[in-house]
Amino acid sequence: MEVLTINNVWMMICTALVFFMHLGFSFLEIGLTRQKNTINILFKNVFIICAGLLLYYLSGFNLMYPGFDDGDLGFLKFAGFGINSPKNGMTPAYANGGYTWWTDFLFQGMFAATAATIVSGAVAERIKLGAFMIFTLLYLGFVYPIVGSWQWGNGFLSSLKIGAAEGFYDFAGSTLVHSVGGWAALAAIILLGARTGKFSTTGKSQVIPGHNIPIATAGVLILWLGWFGFNGGSVLSADPAKTSLVLVTTCLAAAAGGIASFLFSSLLYKNYDLTMFLNGILGGLVGITAGADLMSPNEAVVIGSCAGILIIISVAFVDKLQLDDPVGAIAVHLACGIWGTLAVGIFGLKAGIDQFLVQGISILIIGSFCLTTTIVIVFTLKKTIGIRVSEKEEIDGLDSHEHGMDAYPDFRINQH
Repeated sequence: MEVLTINNVWMMICTALVFFMHLGFSFLEIGLTRQKNTINILFKNVFIICAGLLLYYLSGFNLMYPGFDDGDLGFLKFAGFGINSPKNGMTPAYANGGYTWWTDFLFQGMFAATAATIVSGAVAERIKLGAFMIFTLLYLGFVYPIVGSWQWGNGFLSSLKIGAAEGFYDFAGSTLVHSVGGWAALAAIILLGARTGKFSTTGKSQVIPGHNIPIATAGVLILWLGWFGFNGGSVLSADPAKTSLVLVTTCLAAAAGGIASFLFSSLLYKNYDLTMFLNGILGGLVGITAGADLMSPNEAVVIGSCAGILIIISVAFVDKLQLDDPVGAIAVHLACGIWGTLAVGIFGLKAGIDQFLVQGISILIIGSFCLTTTIVIVFTLKKTIGIRVSEKEEIDGLDSHEHGMDAYPDFRINQH
């Protein structure tokens, strides 16, 4: 029982760290966008964590962990509404003594909210708040937990075998969290369109600078700290050897991603771009997340470095396609999520062509499902209630039109 207590305390600490990541996402998004939309972005992020937890309680947890039986297709199953602790939910018999039932729910619930937060940044500054909230409810309530059940819930991808490979592997969610959010972000910004003034009449990308880079920097550092819980908690116990290795590979990949990104960006654009540096750190973190427990420190540095370079290439490619992603969510979460998932078949304990094929096939299946469901949801919203604010609302700012307040009021106006 003492081991269960130690493990459970560590898992609760990790849960708190993943919760803290939502502050990091909020800071990053508002810092990289314009002042006039700050309240709107903060509102979306607060809504995501509140609605996400309630949805995960109502149905998400039992969709993601439905208890597939032998003979099930492993595609979709539902264990019922609400959550009730099983008889062994507070004993070492549950989860191999790694944590209790309630800690399990809360830790996984924090992960669920992250997927919609990724979309929030990509569609910032021009999406209708009501449309975004409806999308969040549907995506978090159904799409995310269904995809998660395919691997983490012991569904069909967990048993997808090719040669020596024994199933899809995604330790902490390069695909199951980050790419799931990234695919949705990609489909959403295609249907939503770019911000007014983002692209010239000739199609050239115009810089729309963020209003508070110090806040964005704080957001990235908070996210890095939160990843100690995101990856460290995915060990699912306080096992000292496994947890320590995961934290080392996570941190080395983040550092390597940042350095590689700023060096490559400097080489191409002849300046020291802090935003590329910051996104490089996040790219390294996303890249190592699928195999953080499988990699050596050397391999973590290589994976992070490749992710940092991939960030620069992906940002340029997204711009070339005239897609508007204010915070670089596609590059960070989708491109690096795919890379990190494939890296499991290239580096580490599971490396091999068979595992690489399983990883690639799983990415295609999950990507197709997420793109299709997002297109259906967002296109339906577009044709019914509309998804984009008016040009006047966009130019004036969503804070004044949708919230009737300013994030930075000038207190001098009414001073006596």
